[in-house]
Amino acid sequence: QVQLVESGGGLVQAGGSLRLSCAASGSTFSSYAMGWFRQAPGKEREFVAAISWSRGSTRYADSVKGRFTISRDNAKNTVYLQMNSLKPEDTAVYYCAADKRFGTSRWEYDYWGQGTQVTVSS
Repeated sequence: QVQLVESGGGLVQAGGSLRLSCAASGSTFSSYAMGWFRQAPGKEREFVAAISWSRGSTRYADSVKGRFTISRDNAKNTVYLQMNSLKPEDTAVYYCAADKRFGTSRWEYDYWGQGTQVTVSS
């Protein structure tokens, strides 16, 4: 079992930056791949980024590539999402998730946090 708690969301102007954090507890964090997903009102939950358990590999959605960076600190059991050059269309609830498969589909992730709201004003 893995428990996940996100933090760092908020309101920011377009072009600004935010860093989201996800603290994990309950199991061996370093053995899990970690992902970030987001869900805007009326839309499906979509993949944003993922990082492998070894910290050596990352994956990004095309819509955030070059603007967002995922990283992890296994000593702190924490994964981060640095978001730069934010756009109004990035507005959503952001969720972190854990799984052993390093996938990009939400259906592959077994453990989820409650989410943190990110709002980007134009």
